[in-house]
Amino acid sequence: MDRTDISAVYRDEYGRCVATLTRLLGDIGLAEEAVQDAFAVAVEKWEVLPPNPGAWIVTTARNRAIDRIRRESTREARHVQALMLQQPDEPEEEVGPVRDDQLRMIFTCCHPALSPLAQTALTLRLLGGLEVPEIARAYVVPEATISQRIVRAKKKIRDAAIPYRVPEAAELPDRLPPVLTVLYLIFNEGYAASTGPLLRTDLCQEAIRLARALADLMPDEPEVLGLLALLLLSEARRPARVDPCGELVRLADQDRSLWNAELIAEGHELVRRCLRRDRPGPYQIQAAINAVHTDGPATDWTQVLALYDQLLQHVPTPIVALNRAVAVAEVHGPAAALAAVDELDIPGYHLLPATRADLLSRLDRHDEARAAYDAAIALAGNETERAFLQRRRAELS
Repeated sequence: MDRTDISAVYRDEYGRCVATLTRLLGDIGLAEEAVQDAFAVAVEKWEVLPPNPGAWIVTTARNRAIDRIRRESTREARHVQALMLQQPDEPEEEVGPVRDDQLRMIFTCCHPALSPLAQTALTLRLLGGLEVPEIARAYVVPEATISQRIVRAKKKIRDAAIPYRVPEAAELPDRLPPVLTVLYLIFNEGYAASTGPLLRTDLCQEAIRLARALADLMPDEPEVLGLLALLLLSEARRPARVDPCGELVRLADQDRSLWNAELIAEGHELVRRCLRRDRPGPYQIQAAINAVHTDGPATDWTQVLALYDQLLQHVPTPIVALNRAVAVAEVHGPAAALAAVDELDIPGYHLLPATRADLLSRLDRHDEARAAYDAAIALAGNETERAFLQRRRAELS
């Protein structure tokens, strides 16, 4: 069997399997090890893809966990745990407000005892199945930093005996910000993957599924609705992001007839619900920006710029400022946008020199634009994005 098929199963099923095994074992570290063992067995034994690969992995991982518990433990409690794992699968009565293993896992990893970066990095690794380089790219930080945070988070969970449990309803709002961040980052990795193909539909769809589950759980939280709207409106444009040859297509050049009208209508309705409130939060504002992009035959850039001004007050980061500069270029011209971009410093972020290159080319400063494109190409990790930048550079000639 081709190992690429197993890699695809790994991407699709890893998070679900770890979440399920964690519920069965009550131990995140043991669950992760057992799932990794099961995939190693799959590499050796699978000649064809089983009908339900995820179930096969969970069963194999559970058996491996039983063997490990018996082999490594001398305590009676561990033997009891192994016997419990041997019981036939039966429907379990859900306890507490969370009804989804993966959503429960997210809330568990987002325990307040962990730092915000550790919370999201650990969840992205365990649940999203993202590798350390992908997480580092999402945060625009060195890989070593992310790796250290994940190791420390696992140690903290073990040493502090942080339980895998469902938070009470009253606790959910306090756990919400990192949960929203995790879903947002999982979707972003699917929408513009760090490596391989530009799009990973499995991650996009899983982030949307979990966002819907979260909206069902917390229907009165406006930022939850804002995040769901943002993901739906972004997903609606995904079919037009690459052409039939697999080449990246800019927003202005996309065939809007390919956009998903049903997702756009749902996203717009959610945005209208959000904007009835006096002070929309950052996810609601980002959703509103995407609603403007998907409203009518062309984007109203003046409205987009006004929304970015609001967003920058909530999230005063260089990346938001860079995105705002794109709107500035459309409203006030490339010179004003370039002045704003030249004040930013985002080490390792390829979209900074890429944006600068585009603005310089629009100002007919082609030599500087080529140098900026070279810098962006060197930083781009995705082949599709790199090819797009190379084509844009070549057009300068």
